[in-house]
Amino acid sequence: MSLAPYACSDIHTRGRRHPEPKPAYRSEFQRDRDRIIHSAAFRRLEYKTQVFVNHEGDLFRTRLTHSIEVAQIARSIARSLALNEDLTEAIALAHDLGHTPFGHAGQDALNGCMKDYGGFEHNLQSLRVVDLLEERYAEFPGMNLTFETREGILKHCSPANARELGELGQRFLDKTWPGAEAQLVNLADEIAYNNHDVDDGLRYGLIDFDALREISLFDAQYREVESLYPGLGRRRKIHETIRRMVNSQVVGLIENSRRRLDALGASCPDDIRSAGEAVIAFSDELREQILALKRFLREALYNHYQVRRMSLKSVSVIRRLFQAFFDDIRLLPPQYQETIAACQEGGDAAEACRARTIADYIAGMTDRYAIREHERLFFPDIGG
Repeated sequence: MSLAPYACSDIHTRGRRHPEPKPAYRSEFQRDRDRIIHSAAFRRLEYKTQVFVNHEGDLFRTRLTHSIEVAQIARSIARSLALNEDLTEAIALAHDLGHTPFGHAGQDALNGCMKDYGGFEHNLQSLRVVDLLEERYAEFPGMNLTFETREGILKHCSPANARELGELGQRFLDKTWPGAEAQLVNLADEIAYNNHDVDDGLRYGLIDFDALREISLFDAQYREVESLYPGLGRRRKIHETIRRMVNSQVVGLIENSRRRLDALGASCPDDIRSAGEAVIAFSDELREQILALKRFLREALYNHYQVRRMSLKSVSVIRRLFQAFFDDIRLLPPQYQETIAACQEGGDAAEACRARTIADYIAGMTDRYAIREHERLFFPDIGG
């Protein structure tokens, strides 16, 4: 399928940080996707969760299944809008590589630990993983991904951090936008986690079904399913409803984005970047419905007492690990001790280097590995 003129083409990529020969038999963005899939960071997503903790249930979504779902949704949208599917998939598969164990509770805890050392933000950490931390290739650190894939990974960035990132951070200073594929993945991510959190919450009895019926985005689809399939069992009705919710948001996003793209008349990817507002976007009406669902999930699911109890334990694990490692780096695996020892700076900069290295170690942990490390350090009957 031919690409739209505003789609990102690997023929005109802004390139990689370390120059490489062009790949044979695949595109530059296919190479990015393949490197992401083969990375250790991607495999670890299997045991990192979003809302729940990995050992709480076998069918909860993990960061890995979520990333695959985002990639599927995003590719469907990209194909409909004649955008670059390979680039879209690469961004989608990489967007969560920097997430900590224990979902958002883990990120907040690690950010608190790092407050005096530049903070912690999972988008920046995802970029750090692909640029530096992944160790697989002889000629460069990280994965050496293209500018366009890295641009899509970095959804948020403070001005202070943007100044350190050169060309990649310039858009945050200029207040411009990323390419269409990056905008698309951001919204596909939102579609995936909102609707699939509804599914997980209902499956494990943490969401009140009658309360959910007050949310128009759910109720409109559920009423239609009931009308079409009155004899269907409750579980299948819910699955069919969520499937239709996802589809309605995907269709709404495609149709509204087409209108915006036609109005803009973009002739190249940079026209998308300089448009002054997001071009890939929901309509105002659909955006309000999605915000209502997000507010409901925040109160009914993310603040559910069982989730908060697990979050409390997760925060404690992260904080205790960080402090123990910071106080005595000899508790760290040798390669992290060596990284800290190699820090050339002195004084406060040396402390910041130590803290960032510890944050890299903790952020790379899976849920169960973090729990095991905590047990090894703080429970006398657990072997080291």
